[in-house]
Amino acid sequence: MDKSQVVAGLVLAAGFSRRFGSDKRRARLGCGQTLLGASLVVPCAQLEEVWLVLRPEDDSTALGVAEPVRVVRSESAVLGMGHSLASAMRAISERSRADAVAIFLGDMPWISADSLGHLLALAAPGHIVVPTFQGQPGHPVIFGRRFWPALQCLSGDSGAKSVLQANPHAVRRLPLNDPGILRDIDGPESIE
Repeated sequence: MDKSQVVAGLVLAAGFSRRFGSDKRRARLGCGQTLLGASLVVPCAQLEEVWLVLRPEDDSTALGVAEPVRVVRSESAVLGMGHSLASAMRAISERSRADAVAIFLGDMPWISADSLGHLLALAAPGHIVVPTFQGQPGHPVIFGRRFWPALQCLSGDSGAKSVLQANPHAVRRLPLNDPGILRDIDGPESIE
């Protein structure tokens, strides 16, 4: 990445935690932070601009969210992750001058800072950067600005997979020795 380029972060946290049984974003980790608060640590430490997509009724303070995180409320969150991502990307496109956006999930607190640094080095307006661990793709995925219009058109619950499939020439896969890029929390037992 050219040092003059800016990568924004977008943390997706408008889901309904149905498999978890309660609002997992509020679950406390061993360190005392909420799951969402812990998932914001690495992006907030390394990116000058971090956005968070929530549902309209969410209390961001109770979820462990603090300044300078910019909150986007997705009216269509109930329709699935694709809708949440699209609404957040519309807001970011209008209000950010970033060259790329790194998309994180709000239930992945174990991504290492070094991993994000390596991914940022490959970011560019015409690239999609995908981290892998032992051949499996993980998060965050970085989408150059060229792909933002496609992200704004997403729907359903499949996320941005269709954008990657439509642009294989732009995808840069980066193998990392970081299982944290795959580890999300689905049930209470995952927090241990």
